Amino acid sequence: MTDTEIEGPGRHRNGDVLAESATKRDDVFDETYKEKEGPKPSMIIVWRNIILMTLLHIGAVYGITLVPSAHVLTWAWFVFCFLTSALGVTAGAHRLWSHRSYKASLPLRIFLATANSMAFQNDIFEWARDHRVHHKFSETDADPHNAVRGFFFAHIGWLLVRKHPDVIEKGKKLELSDLKADKVVMFQRKYYKMSVVLMCFSIPMFVPWCLWGESLWLGYFVPGLLRYTLVLNATWLVNSAAHMWGNRPYDTNINPRENKFVTLSAIGEGFHNYHHTFPYDYASSEFGCKLNLTTCFIDFMCFLGLAKDRKRVSTEIVLARAQRTGDGSTRNRSG
Repeated sequence: MTDTEIEGPGRHRNGDVLAESATKRDDVFDETYKEKEGPKPSMIIVWRNIILMTLLHIGAVYGITLVPSAHVLTWAWFVFCFLTSALGVTAGAHRLWSHRSYKASLPLRIFLATANSMAFQNDIFEWARDHRVHHKFSETDADPHNAVRGFFFAHIGWLLVRKHPDVIEKGKKLELSDLKADKVVMFQRKYYKMSVVLMCFSIPMFVPWCLWGESLWLGYFVPGLLRYTLVLNATWLVNSAAHMWGNRPYDTNINPRENKFVTLSAIGEGFHNYHHTFPYDYASSEFGCKLNLTTCFIDFMCFLGLAKDRKRVSTEIVLARAQRTGDGSTRNRSG
């Protein structure tokens, strides 16, 4: 297991320049981008998405009413499916494929891609592309879920309208050869719809029915729709709440915040001021595994020999950056 401790953006402790310097990364903010002058393009509402999201959340609310009647094993299965699908986003699409903050073996990549299909948040290729655009053009017109446009837009509204033209334009210009070269990513993209039907809805519903006699109805609405809706909203809170509420101990020049609630609900993704300051750090936090289940998972995979080359920012650099651009607030371990 070989890890990389980063002394500064794109540099090893010994001063050698990393193969991917910060200036060449697509997940580092582009200071040269300027929003176009003149009136903003009108929003085009996607009514199909509005109807589907409304029905999904109605189904999730109904699922809540079924929870008391669920078998205790169904509750355990619900938690398992929640954590599995969440890891498919956090450890998979986010930290592995969007930020390349560690390396994963083929078995681990297959597991994370499968878990990502259970999360049903677009295929890995599209998720990682849009996330890199989000980091490179954060809080601008080219940001897919620009939090400057308000909580609702950053949380779910961006999925209910057509993308801003700048988002599409900038996404096409990204260098995505690493994703295209990953056979697991491209296989999932090719068979994505089929994998979603199987992993997001069929397996969560049929396992309780087959193994302990739970009803298919309850299996569909609780470990199926309710679990799916909660994972979606936990992810969306990173885009909305963690860009609006909390302290900024590392960089006051950016909107992302350290948010305790998001840290817990998104299994470690709420240390967001840190993450946008050091996007290449595999832990997405100064404090490693503290309240960070995703980091614990990656560390455990490294222990098993299924992952390696975790990128980490040195303590000296973190402290220096906090003193230089932070808001002076206490950097606590709970986000």
